[in-house]
Amino acid sequence: MSVSEVINQNAVVTDLDAANKAEVLDALAQLLFEDGSVTDKQAFIDDVYLRESEGKTGIGNGVAIPHGKSEVVAKTCIAVAKLKNPIEWETIDGKPVQVIILFAVDGNDKNNYFVKLMSQVARMLARDGFCSSLMSAKDKDELLELFQNI
Repeated sequence: MSVSEVINQNAVVTDLDAANKAEVLDALAQLLFEDGSVTDKQAFIDDVYLRESEGKTGIGNGVAIPHGKSEVVAKTCIAVAKLKNPIEWETIDGKPVQVIILFAVDGNDKNNYFVKLMSQVARMLARDGFCSSLMSAKDKDELLELFQNI
């Protein structure tokens, strides 16, 4: 299973106008709820915040990778938001983020499968120029193309 196979095309947005982490997570969770990937929006958000309480998910270079391992996730997938303006997030470099890659992980997939997905994303983000390509993506199609070419 590759990252390109679990990107939820219904939950990829650009120019998301959000003022803070709560608004970003709410918007992405709503998209996942609307397409049936998440059966209980608030329970999923609560599980994401539970993970957020354990450590920073802002990995630097303007990117955050929050994740929720939850029994209310019907199908493991990834949602992506490129924000209209950078926002504050707990990051390892102390800088704001503009791209959020949200993992919604089914409780049954929470171990090996999740680790493999995270590893693939980490390798992708470590590639020269990938983060800047994310930042410069102008629309949903450009974002999806970046994930398809992994």
